[in-house]
Amino acid sequence: MSTGEMFQRRTETESESDGPRSLIESTYEQLSLDIVHGKYGPGDKLRLQPLSENYGVSVGTVRESLSLLVSDGLVLTQSQKGFRVAPMSLVDFEDLTKARVLLEASALRDSIVSGKDDWEGRVVQAYHRLSLAEKRLEANPIAGFEIWEQRNQEFHDALVSASSSRWVQKFRVILYKQAERYRRLSTASRVSPGVLAHAEHEKIFELAIARDADAAVEALSIHIWSAVEFLKGSGLILESPDKEG
Repeated sequence: MSTGEMFQRRTETESESDGPRSLIESTYEQLSLDIVHGKYGPGDKLRLQPLSENYGVSVGTVRESLSLLVSDGLVLTQSQKGFRVAPMSLVDFEDLTKARVLLEASALRDSIVSGKDDWEGRVVQAYHRLSLAEKRLEANPIAGFEIWEQRNQEFHDALVSASSSRWVQKFRVILYKQAERYRRLSTASRVSPGVLAHAEHEKIFELAIARDADAAVEALSIHIWSAVEFLKGSGLILESPDKEG
């Protein structure tokens, strides 16, 4: 049996056991993680056959997964040119951040106004876990980033968890995920990232628990925009994707 026949047999077996939809979803999730984590860099071409062999699924499964990532904005497609990773730029990050702040600030305000004891308990617990992760991040930014990123998301999710708008929550999650590529770059490049992040989170936490909606929203907005301001002065990314070589 040739290598190609063996590979085809393997993908057919996977489809029979897991079902095509679950294969598409799992491949989509893994590709998404690999793009966000930098395995495939901004502008990189995503060729179907190598990806098919790398993830052990059919070319059709890879194509469907990439189409989902196009909807997410992490992948671009052009007629006759295939797929490539979406570029990163200050223009994109500013636009993304503006939309994220609008949604997250609205959800935070709703949560502070209507959140009950269970909301407050979630925020307290998430903040405590995040604080521990920020100590590890400060000690070792590279090794500590993954757990910090998880705890960071949990804290932000807890802050807005009492907001009743399903659509705000849905699109806020999408924007948070989109921002992770930029957040990774910013955090990895900053001096004392754990100390800086903790100071910003501590202020948001205290204001949220004090039910000071206006001040908490302002602190959250400054916190989210801080990564943009840092990258603006860092020279780490292009101002506009049009300037890519």
